[in-house]
Amino acid sequence: MTRPPLSKDTTVCISLAGRPSNIGTTFHNHLYDVLGLDFLYKAFTTTDIAAAIGGVRALGIRGCSVSMPFKQDVLALVDVVEPSAQAIESVNTIVNDTSVPGGRLTAANTDYLAVRQLIARYALDPGDPVVIRGSGGMARAVGAAFVDAGFTTGVVAARNRSSGEALAGRLGYSYTADVDSVTAPILVNVTPIGMAGGPEEHELAFGQAAIGAADTVFDVVALPSETPLIAAARAAAKQVITGAQVIALQAAEQFERYTGVRPSPEQIAEASQLSRA
Repeated sequence: MTRPPLSKDTTVCISLAGRPSNIGTTFHNHLYDVLGLDFLYKAFTTTDIAAAIGGVRALGIRGCSVSMPFKQDVLALVDVVEPSAQAIESVNTIVNDTSVPGGRLTAANTDYLAVRQLIARYALDPGDPVVIRGSGGMARAVGAAFVDAGFTTGVVAARNRSSGEALAGRLGYSYTADVDSVTAPILVNVTPIGMAGGPEEHELAFGQAAIGAADTVFDVVALPSETPLIAAARAAAKQVITGAQVIALQAAEQFERYTGVRPSPEQIAEASQLSRA
């Protein structure tokens, strides 16, 4: 099945990011083709986020993915903020109800929703302490997902003391600047350590001792899906959760909100693999 030819009736979805990539574009457009949907997805950047969101309204754009540095700024520009975005004061998905004159923009955070799903899928025990390395926007989503799933004991490990202590306080966790000093049954990396092309792509976000003491190792880095941390955890026979799983689930949540169609797990996996190739 292929999507219909582009026309004046084609529904458009976009992404807004400081540094656009082809990941979302490939993911969504591939599934439009597979499912025969009359949609088109295009990535953009902007220096005027208010004008860009105004364009979403004015042009009847159905869906808008939001990446850094716009995730907080768009909160003031939408009509409805779902609990997933309220929990962390950060948006990554906007859906436009174009049946309302001038549009009606609803904001959500599908990163948060994806992490909640993975916590449930892997039956992580809320009684287990968790260490979250990182204190940026994605760390807020991950931390809120764990807290809302009942994980009351945790540590935020971050080099940036100001943002690290702020996140720890928000979550009710403790803070440390020294990641080598902590161990826990659940380790979560929410930093760029291990990311392909980055300055620390060959480094471990947690030391071998911490990996050895853990039951589950969760790395939010999506490229590559097999980061040094995930490879080390597999070698130590630990349960692993990868960033590729997060990005696939959050994109699938966006896709369903935009189109009203939920792709099959196999279709999601194929689209995710293609988008990261």
